[in-house]
Amino acid sequence: MIDIIVLTLLVYLLHLMLPSLIGVVNGTIDTRFLLGSRDDAPEGTATMQRVKRAAANLGESLPAFLVLAILSIMNDASNAELATIWLGLRVAYLLVYAMGISTVRTLIWMASIVCLIMMALPLI
Repeated sequence: MIDIIVLTLLVYLLHLMLPSLIGVVNGTIDTRFLLGSRDDAPEGTATMQRVKRAAANLGESLPAFLVLAILSIMNDASNAELATIWLGLRVAYLLVYAMGISTVRTLIWMASIVCLIMMALPLI
């Protein structure tokens, strides 16, 4: 389970860096902006905005996941499979959201919430 937690944190770090990486690739962000104070952040492309929103969404559910994962370790609950599925769903959510596929994105998000609920049940 610890490896899933670490991998999740790496995925979150990628989420946070991805809008800037996309901006560098498409030329809307330069190194001066990346190394500066970022006071005048460019609006960015629609994809960059969607990836930022996906990162914010992950940031909202990440505390619940981390608490459930740590409690699973402490209580010897076998939630590793659900945690792995949750992480896979969150990666799929990012990809689908970046492509702008709304309905599928919502279904993936709902499935990730179901995973969190299922991780909580053995802890009750």
